[in-house]
Amino acid sequence: MKNHTSPYPLQLTGELAPGLSRGLWLVKWLLAIPHFVLLFFLWVAFAVVSVIAFFAILFTGRYPRRLFEFNVGVLRWSWRVGFYSYSALGTDRYPPFTLKDVPDYPARVAVAYPESLSRGLVLIKWWLLAIPHYLIVGVFAGGGMAAWAVGNGWLLGSGGLIGLLVAIAAVTLLFTTRYPKPLYDFLLGMNRWVFRVAAYSSLMTDVYPPFRLDMGGTEPPPDAAGLVSPIPAVAQ
Repeated sequence: MKNHTSPYPLQLTGELAPGLSRGLWLVKWLLAIPHFVLLFFLWVAFAVVSVIAFFAILFTGRYPRRLFEFNVGVLRWSWRVGFYSYSALGTDRYPPFTLKDVPDYPARVAVAYPESLSRGLVLIKWWLLAIPHYLIVGVFAGGGMAAWAVGNGWLLGSGGLIGLLVAIAAVTLLFTTRYPKPLYDFLLGMNRWVFRVAAYSSLMTDVYPPFRLDMGGTEPPPDAAGLVSPIPAVAQ
């Protein structure tokens, strides 16, 4: 059982930039095309790595460290592009082309490496146990998102409630040059929920994602993140 006050293993942050351009969002889809192309191939590799990790966990109870770091890098790159473009529109700073953490970029993802993982839980967590979360994330990101591949669409603002609210934020920016902070906080909470589910469903943690909308650009403090509910491990 995890400590009641432990934060979730995936940490997602996003610092809303002051003075966002009122019209740059109109062409960010064009500017981000190189990233979209690269991310397509990176997510194919992510899927392959996750399959390899599945068998590694099943037979050894461990996620190979280098494979883990690669998949964290894909999540990290994806969040930077999503934050810049149509998952948040939180910055006008162009995302770097790297899997590595960039400490001074306003959008960051980190995932704690698990020293061991349940060999039994790996058989069911990515489909059966995650079904309730898939239904919720489908509302956030668009109903066309399919089960395990919780990766491609939502990262780029494909639709759903995230897409709708980003569109409202974009129009507000266009006419007022201001990004409504409550709207931004809500968007970050939904993105955080989606990324937590992505980490869980891609076998990077055994800690079940909380049914909780942790809003805002920073992670909640440990005492506010105490409702993380681990699924009891099945046979090791």
